[in-house]
Amino acid sequence: MKLVSWNVNGLRACLGKGFLDFCGFADADVICLQETKMKPEQADFELPGYTRYWNSAEKAGYSGTAVLTRREPLSVTYGFGDGEHNHEGRVITAEFERFYLVCCYTPNSQDGLRRLEYRMVWEDAFRAYLQTLDRTKPVVLCGDLNVAHEEIDIKNPAANRRNAGFTDEERGKMTELLAAGFTDSFRALHPDAAEAYSWWSYRFHARDRNAGWRIDYFIVSNRLMDRVSRADIWNEVQGSDHCPVLLDLDV
Repeated sequence: MKLVSWNVNGLRACLGKGFLDFCGFADADVICLQETKMKPEQADFELPGYTRYWNSAEKAGYSGTAVLTRREPLSVTYGFGDGEHNHEGRVITAEFERFYLVCCYTPNSQDGLRRLEYRMVWEDAFRAYLQTLDRTKPVVLCGDLNVAHEEIDIKNPAANRRNAGFTDEERGKMTELLAAGFTDSFRALHPDAAEAYSWWSYRFHARDRNAGWRIDYFIVSNRLMDRVSRADIWNEVQGSDHCPVLLDLDV
């Protein structure tokens, strides 16, 4: 089963930058999107064979996730936990026969780390949610998790130490998640892969210089890892400040 995840940084904009061509090229069973920045009625496009599930933010033009799938889920739920975390369209969970697929757009701690305190609350609640799912069947978590976990995952670790996405607090929460029974599939298959990034700032020609961050992931329950045959970063794909990431899962 081929799974793709991509923060499109505005799906309407990405549609004008080759999104549908990419979908044809990817030939994925499921495509998970983050930062769609739209409600489903705001874009009319043809994608034959895919059923679409949307979780849009209450705030117009902000956040949002979508799951496009050729395999019919057993069930689909939107958000998690109590209402505190469910106003920004950040999570969709699709239940398949052998696993739960969770598409997530983790909140950014923002400039000045003004949202870091909320981010810590989110992390604990979301980890508990994933652990609850994992007690029923294995979990595949994908999306823009807004953290570069290790120094190898960022171009300039020293200079970014207290920037949003590379604080000790955020990195520590990723460590806690992995310790709770989950595996970073890309890093497990490519332990020494350096300069393998999935996001680049639009400033200072960062993508041209490959001055990036790896913040887009496929995280799987430990017991699923032996079924992962491929985990890649498609950094040649344009259309957003992020690139797609891929997981091939034998199920």
